[in-house]
Amino acid sequence: MVDRYGSDVLAGDWRRPARGRTVEQAAESGLVVEDAESGFCGEIMTVENGLVVLEDRHLTRRAFRLGPGFLLDGRPVSLVPPPRGPSGPRRTASGSLAVQDARAKVALPSRILVEGRHDAELVERVWGDDLRVEGVAVEMLDGVDDLAAVVREFAPSPDRRLGVLVDHLVEGSKESRIAASVAHVPHVLVVGHPYVDVWQAVKPARLSHESWPTIPRGTDWKHGVCEAFGWPHASQADIARAWKRILSRVDSYADLEPAFLGRVEELIDFVTGS
Repeated sequence: MVDRYGSDVLAGDWRRPARGRTVEQAAESGLVVEDAESGFCGEIMTVENGLVVLEDRHLTRRAFRLGPGFLLDGRPVSLVPPPRGPSGPRRTASGSLAVQDARAKVALPSRILVEGRHDAELVERVWGDDLRVEGVAVEMLDGVDDLAAVVREFAPSPDRRLGVLVDHLVEGSKESRIAASVAHVPHVLVVGHPYVDVWQAVKPARLSHESWPTIPRGTDWKHGVCEAFGWPHASQADIARAWKRILSRVDSYADLEPAFLGRVEELIDFVTGS
């Protein structure tokens, strides 16, 4: 006999919300979720101290408490800390196997010199763990104009090697002529990358740009870059903030250009005698 009135309206999960019931979701890095209350949508960057940090397509970051109130593909989820995987070999930001419970060595007599503060900070961010294990100190040159005098004062020897990283080391440049002036000195290695500034060693895709802008001659390169990207650039403080913004996008060697990676690795091998 046909039921003219259909099934019982109270049968089944009749209280189920239109979007479905909230389910637990591990807050895995790289997952894109939306905060249901504010509408802020972004990629999960970190999970720490009960907070999840999301970054949207404008590189804006906001922190939210773990728990319910998020949407994943339109479905309500409750974010929970990601499970800890089986313990295995950890890798440093440079891709090297991390040495567990290793203490930093007393600095070796050998040194790596870089042109400026930004170069030093970038090297520290990616190779800092490795350099501390090896006992290699990185120092700033503040330009390479007096490189020959610096080399003489350092007095390189077989047990006291000197590695130098130079910006814009291309044929015919001032930097190439300066590097050539100390190329004959034993126990010294001068290498460089082709970029006008170390900023360019960071892949532009990490800043949501296809390429670094071309800055006309006569315009300060860093100011020109900030202007092209629509970033504040009126003061030196603006330039400093721009660099912090760029550096914050570097999590590992994968965020850097190969032409820079190879030169730094070469210097580390040289000063450690590898």
